[in-house]
Amino acid sequence: MQKLETENSKLKTNEAWEAAKALLSGLATTFIHLFRRPITEQYPEYKRPLPVRARGRIILTRDPDGGERCVSCYLCSAVCPVNCISMEGAERPDGRRYASWFRINFARCILCGLCEEACPTSAIQLTTDYEFAKIDILSFVYEKEDLLVDHQGKDKNYNFYRHAGVVSNYGGKGEHIGERKPVDIKSNMP
Repeated sequence: MQKLETENSKLKTNEAWEAAKALLSGLATTFIHLFRRPITEQYPEYKRPLPVRARGRIILTRDPDGGERCVSCYLCSAVCPVNCISMEGAERPDGRRYASWFRINFARCILCGLCEEACPTSAIQLTTDYEFAKIDILSFVYEKEDLLVDHQGKDKNYNFYRHAGVVSNYGGKGEHIGERKPVDIKSNMP
């Protein structure tokens, strides 16, 4: 019985020592930081440079010819985890598809970048602009006119219709960049 009491008292002493060690370790960390110079950035005057891959406000870019890159394939709205992107597709007389309207609700957007990754035409791109705080929640709904910019964004020379193999005013089947002529399946028959 006395042996059990001795072991219990040793355990209690050990636990007390561990607790005191943890407390002193925390206090030592606090004491070290007490004498450091504070790191304060004057935010509105000084804006920290963000990395190139920072994800901020979404924009819709144009191709090098000045046309809209968005072909309204609906991949961005399908992959969006919070369903903040909606659009409606239309087709021009030359066969080129475009979004007749495009809408993003930034009040719901979590800036995850999945829409940018899913876009086959590089139309949707995320910028480093993160300052768009507003009072009215309805002003966070951006239409196509608010999102469309007059530059190509990150992919300066990419034009979807010159690479995709879609028959358009850029060429027919087999006439696009990196595309082979179509195979006549009847020529493969014995």
